Amino acid sequence: MTPVALASVSKATDEELSASVSRRIRERLLQAGARFHANDNISRYLQPGELEALREEVEQRVQDMLETLVIDTASDHNTQQTAQRVARMFVDEVFRGRYVPEPGITQFPNIEHLNELMIVGPVIIRSTCSHHLCPIFGRLWIGVMPNEHSSLIGLSKYARLADWIMSRPQIQEEAVARLADLLQERVQPDGLAIVMEADHFCLHWRGIKDTESKMTNSVMRGSFLKDINLRREFLSLIGANSSR
Repeated sequence: MTPVALASVSKATDEELSASVSRRIRERLLQAGARFHANDNISRYLQPGELEALREEVEQRVQDMLETLVIDTASDHNTQQTAQRVARMFVDEVFRGRYVPEPGITQFPNIEHLNELMIVGPVIIRSTCSHHLCPIFGRLWIGVMPNEHSSLIGLSKYARLADWIMSRPQIQEEAVARLADLLQERVQPDGLAIVMEADHFCLHWRGIKDTESKMTNSVMRGSFLKDINLRREFLSLIGANSSR
């Protein structure tokens, strides 16, 4: 290929990248001074039609990866549509919590001034390790100690909010803390507790390939942090529940 032709290809590539939807979204985020880490939600910076365009761009990048891995997707019937499927999976499902707004929830005033421990769980969760993009499968329990000023939300809404937070690449410790922040803001309880137990396929599937180990972590806020008896009651009740 002549130097002129090479320059033409290089220029076309640069123009393609500058016009890509991911570049436009990234520049918008940078101009706004907004963070866009793997576990951040960027839905407010997306314009109509861009999510569909982003899916198409991801598909092309996945196709490039498959070709770089020396996979003949042209004649291999099993991988001919793999790039499209993977792009749809990441954008619409596995990383959905990055690209869609927080689910709407109906909140009710605490008319009866309920102030007793409430536990929701186990809530089944699916997330992704941001280090290797391997699955995280697990369950979590949420403990709430309301007060007369707390907002009450439907039981299914806890699962919806958890799914929204978990559908992003992240580490488990940060995911639980972020869910706690969200629930604290929405419910405004006297105390909030979350315990999560999960299998990490970056441990099961690669590296040491230990299929038995799980990770369990907790976040305690307000009265759960200060009152050891309340914390003990919560942990005892979820322990009894998890052994069934």
